[in-house]
Amino acid sequence: MTAPAAPLPSLEVGDGPTILVLHGFGMEPSTYQRTTDLLAARARVVIPDLFAVPGRWTFDHALDCLVATLDEVGAERVSLLGHSFGGALELGLAARLPDRVVECVFSDTLGVSKQLSLAIEAVHPIGIMRMATRVALHAFVHTSVEHPVQLARAALWAFASDRSAEIEAVAAAHTPCHVLWAESDTILSRADGREFSERLDATFTVAQRPPGYPPIDHDWMFDDPDLFVEHLTALDLEALRVDR
Repeated sequence: MTAPAAPLPSLEVGDGPTILVLHGFGMEPSTYQRTTDLLAARARVVIPDLFAVPGRWTFDHALDCLVATLDEVGAERVSLLGHSFGGALELGLAARLPDRVVECVFSDTLGVSKQLSLAIEAVHPIGIMRMATRVALHAFVHTSVEHPVQLARAALWAFASDRSAEIEAVAAAHTPCHVLWAESDTILSRADGREFSERLDATFTVAQRPPGYPPIDHDWMFDDPDLFVEHLTALDLEALRVDR
């Protein structure tokens, strides 16, 4: 039996409009600390621990806990920012709460394809070590120790589920959406991201790096925080407007 929904432990910084950040697979709120600090100059940022769901991890139960988290922090209206795995949950939350979601940003997120091959990578440590940066690997190891069963169940859901219904619901609600993509994402397909943005009627932006800057990969949201926030600011999000 699934445990009752409860607010998730979260990292919360800043003041102003609320941005709910939904982290990547196997990551944890502290992984995004540098990015959070930059955003906190203009907004309140809340990052829940997506694998600290009480009891059995299911998609609907995770969404119930996210709604409880929003209620606990008093966020009646919220902007959503999801990275990779977190983007799939973001999509579900936006579909469920169209009247509370101001806007959505999906960074290198799970979009249209089921990506079953990634499920195999995700539930085996050797596979994740091939995919992850050092920062991501450290977070993954910690999360796998703290929440091993939830991590495995979340992986099988995220990489095997069909997200068509949620995509259609968010598009029908005309929620402003943006998709950001690393120029050299070695985990998820840019073509999948582009199709995802088209079906959402969202903008699609591929990261542009300055001359001499190293390649930008899947984890640029926390590996390259200054560059990421620069691209985020260019989207003219309501939550980050200085003249609001």
